[in-house]
Amino acid sequence: MSISLPLAMLAPLLLLQSTAGGVPGSSSAPLPQDIGRDDTTLPPMRRRIQAKPTIEQDRLSVCLDNSRRDPATAIVNASTWLAEVTGAERSFPQQCLGMAYVSLLRWDAAENAFLAARNFKLDDDHVNRARLAGMAGNAAMAASHAQEALNAFDLAIGDAEKAGDTVLAGTLSADRARALVQLNRDSDAETALNKAITDAPQNPTGWLLLATLERREGKLAEAAEHIRTAGGLAPHDPAIALEAGVIAALAGDDDTARKNWHAVIDMAASDSAEATNAKAYLAQLKQEDQP
Repeated sequence: MSISLPLAMLAPLLLLQSTAGGVPGSSSAPLPQDIGRDDTTLPPMRRRIQAKPTIEQDRLSVCLDNSRRDPATAIVNASTWLAEVTGAERSFPQQCLGMAYVSLLRWDAAENAFLAARNFKLDDDHVNRARLAGMAGNAAMAASHAQEALNAFDLAIGDAEKAGDTVLAGTLSADRARALVQLNRDSDAETALNKAITDAPQNPTGWLLLATLERREGKLAEAAEHIRTAGGLAPHDPAIALEAGVIAALAGDDDTARKNWHAVIDMAASDSAEATNAKAYLAQLKQEDQP
């Protein structure tokens, strides 16, 4: 028996972003994973060049840790730091300010700080400019400023492409798609997600979001194929299992839907949105199975 799932329960998934791994500053911040501190997407030569942290980078690391534990103090310290430095070095305290504002859920201030941090970077530091613009875009998304987010993601993708970092550009394209959906530009979002899975095929988020969009458009066969790919890349991600269950249910495969939703309950925290929705879906199936 297939179920008719309420639109209110289905629509939000595309707008969610997994926070697995976390972000310095807030475990629930809708920002790319460790994007402010991780250098794994840098080309090997640049990683070697940056292997020895500078004094400013060490100071940033301490400030980012403080932004998570004591954001108010981090803001004071970063503001003092900002007054002490000039030129490209001003990017570091601006980044710390952004993360402190994230911890306080001050999304507009975070967006502005991340954009300032991006703009202070040297013109040829394309990778870090891309990362910081991406952080600004996700802060704008958290504030429900979809057009501002889109503008920031466009900046970020342009920077990533200048750096020749295809994977980073693909990851940012998935973020860009979320902004496009908020703006009711589903066709453009689908184009962005196809770029995401092409440029960053190992990132399960792109496959998940594409499957969700296709499911919303009634393309269940395509959605099923893409959610299987997402599940293969991240078998323990409850958001993927939840979406897999929704797609299966709409296709009339109740057994597969139940299997996926029970997996969500096993994997996710009991008070998480994924677990709550999975329980609601299972209850609806049970109700419809009754004579």
